[in-house]
Amino acid sequence: MGRIVHFEIHVDDMDRAKKFYGEVFGWSFQDWSDYAGMPYFGAVTGNESELGINGALMQRQSAPPEPNQSLNAYACTMGVEDYDTTETKIIENGGKVSLPKYALPGMAWQGYYIDTEGNIFGIHQPDVNAK
Repeated sequence: MGRIVHFEIHVDDMDRAKKFYGEVFGWSFQDWSDYAGMPYFGAVTGNESELGINGALMQRQSAPPEPNQSLNAYACTMGVEDYDTTETKIIENGGKVSLPKYALPGMAWQGYYIDTEGNIFGIHQPDVNAK
């Protein structure tokens, strides 16, 4: 069994990151800092009845990635109902476009963004009419 059951997003500014992911994706957070021995907030990403996993925001332990550096980590992709509305929220909350919206023909719309902490993530809207 090798199924992913948890993710961690490394952040420089915990309050800024919680605001970003809370405003853009509606995540809520639980303070697990006492267990982790550092600033560490569990991220509840949706209802237990929905497909997906929960994770955490954790205090970054080393330098953040440099701009234009190739990705050297896992990239999480969030499923969204409305790509364009989500992109607007990302930009309004301090995120930046990394790879603009593109079609996965007959499947979905996909794109990648940079959060307020310099991390790359994707958004994905299923759409059989994407082309």
